[in-house]
Amino acid sequence: MSGARNHRSWEAQLRYLWALVRRFRATFVSLFVLVVGGGALLFVLYDRAGLALSFPRALVVAYFLLFAQTIVDVPENGPIALLFVLIPPLGIVTVAEGLVRFAYLFFAKQRDDKEWFAVLAQTLKGHVIVCGAGRVGYRLFEQFKKLGIPMVIIERDENAPFVSAIRAEGVALLIEDVRSPKALEQANIREARAIVCATDDDLANLNIALDARRLKPSIRVVMRLFDDDLVAKTRVAFDVEAFSTSALAAPVMAVAALDPSIKNSFEVGGRLMVVAELTASRALIGRNVADLRDVSSALVIHLVRSGGETLFDPPGATLLGLGDTVTVQATMQAYQSLCEELKRAEHEG
Repeated sequence: MSGARNHRSWEAQLRYLWALVRRFRATFVSLFVLVVGGGALLFVLYDRAGLALSFPRALVVAYFLLFAQTIVDVPENGPIALLFVLIPPLGIVTVAEGLVRFAYLFFAKQRDDKEWFAVLAQTLKGHVIVCGAGRVGYRLFEQFKKLGIPMVIIERDENAPFVSAIRAEGVALLIEDVRSPKALEQANIREARAIVCATDDDLANLNIALDARRLKPSIRVVMRLFDDDLVAKTRVAFDVEAFSTSALAAPVMAVAALDPSIKNSFEVGGRLMVVAELTASRALIGRNVADLRDVSSALVIHLVRSGGETLFDPPGATLLGLGDTVTVQATMQAYQSLCEELKRAEHEG
């Protein structure tokens, strides 16, 4: 795992270096032209004037002229003297411009400037763009961080509650209106695998989705919507994954009101699925994971032994012991049947 992480780190560093080189390519080209072009002109002019100056030495002379330094005497020749006059200011301006831009970029990193964000985003590939750094956006940030997925986040409010926490983790965060196509360009959308529209404005989320598809038609779009009527229509019309906050929350809140053992719930094929936590009583002793699955239609996804041992996705032959904590996934009907079965067994015991 650490080897893969180091490989990704080196790959990110190389991409970052390449992004910086691309930023300064005009400066590098200008310096190349001044050194090679100026050296070639010096070589030709010296040769025409009947003066001895080899081509390699002409390149060295042109290089030092960039910094207003001469390593040879200036001959009594108009074109050569003119070249000795022109190269130093051009070189100084080019070098100074490059240094100023580099210094700006360096301090932009400290200020989380848009210029720095653009360079940082260019180092990413296969990342996810999260639009909105509110509560939902921050939860997404936490989940992607756990999964090790690179991400960039766009938020229009500099004073949003979670902005400082996200920046503290070193994640690229742009302060910009997410409805601006320029923001998606700066987030390097053409190299992104997906975009999540998680602002609290349905219209803004729709605009972001349309802009994202225009810039990269193949990108996966996931959208948060408050209007339940828009969810189905949006899925069909724009071929995106749209979710209603209220529709996602309703099953969880409903079953939580019915049974405190239920920790989560969701719908699959129109059926309500629940994730519940049970403490193994005498009624479960001697039963194994496969028995719960085959007889009670309850899939054991997590098991914590009374001694503290934790098992994720335990094998079917694993026996349950007194005091074990079992997390099961089942339909609501199967879960209720299991609970009734356990109550009967306890009562009869």
